[in-house]
Formats: sequence, C-alpha cells, structure tokens
Amino acid sequence: MTPEFSRPQRIDTIGTAPRSIAVEADEQERAALAMRFGLIGIEALSARFDLWRDSAGIVARGEVTASVTQACIATGAPLPAAIDAPALIRFVPEDSLDGMADDEIELSEDDCDVVGYSGSAVDLGEAAAETMALALDPYPRSPDADAVLRAAGVKSEAEAGPFAALAALKAKAGE
Repeated sequence: MTPEFSRPQRIDTIGTAPRSIAVEADEQERAALAMRFGLIGIEALSARFDLWRDSAGIVARGEVTASVTQACIATGAPLPAAIDAPALIRFVPEDSLDGMADDEIELSEDDCDVVGYSGSAVDLGEAAAETMALALDPYPRSPDADAVLRAAGVKSEAEAGPFAALAALKAKAGE
C-alpha cells in the first residue's frame, strides 16, 4: 500500500554527511490524510529533515509543521490547531525490528523513534504524516464545550459523578 503522502528517498543516495530535504503535502494528499486521521481538514503540512546514514541505520532529524482542523470531542465544532513538532527518526530494515519487540529498552529524551523500512527507500512523507498525527491533541475541546453540553442537558462530572451523589446524600441527611 502506498501512503497518501509519499516522498521516498533512495537509500543508495544517502551518505554519512547530513543532507537537508524539505517535503510538502499537496491539496489532494492533505485531504486523504485528513480522512485517514479523522480530521475535518489539513490546511498545510510540511517538514524539513536532515538525513544521513550512521552505523545503526538512517537518521532523519527535523521539524514537522501543520495547520489542521480537528473536531471538538464534545460538540463536534471545528477547532483549528497548529503543529510544530520536532522529529528524530531512525530507519532500520524491517527484519531487524523482529527481535526489538521483545527487548526492554530505556529511552532518553534524545532517543529516536525507530521505523522499519523494506526495499530500497525510506519515506519522509509518511514519517512527516505520522509525526503530525502523534502531535495532535487526542481530546480537543472547544472553549464553549461545557456550555453547549449543559444547554443540551448533559451533566458535568461534578453534577453526576460519585461525589455529587455523596453531596446529595449529605444534604438530604442534613434536612
């Protein structure tokens, strides 16, 4: 399956000195990615990577920027969001990932995300798309979500939760 936003970089062209590469999704690619990630829209998506080979694989370090529109988790209202996420990715052959799943690894802040590849290229477009998706707010809420929900008759946690029930019992006992 070819990703919606594919920018393959041939492995045989990647050396040990960093090379700067910029990628940008076009309108059709952004629309397809919005569907894949459940977004209302992606207005812009681009990335800049420095790409080089080292003894453990191929490293891509850079920045992913995007302008997206998410849906409020409570009301469905459109919410614009800006993404500006650092990326540090190590591409390794997929067959070398097999044993890594069983290993327990201590990660530091400077550690890379490890991504497997097969064939003769690594895909910086897919890397940018996945980095953007991971940087999204998983539970976006509009500033007026509580008021909209209240108007629709949805009780807040304070009104409907276990402490609300205890408060009601206490108030009833005090009568």
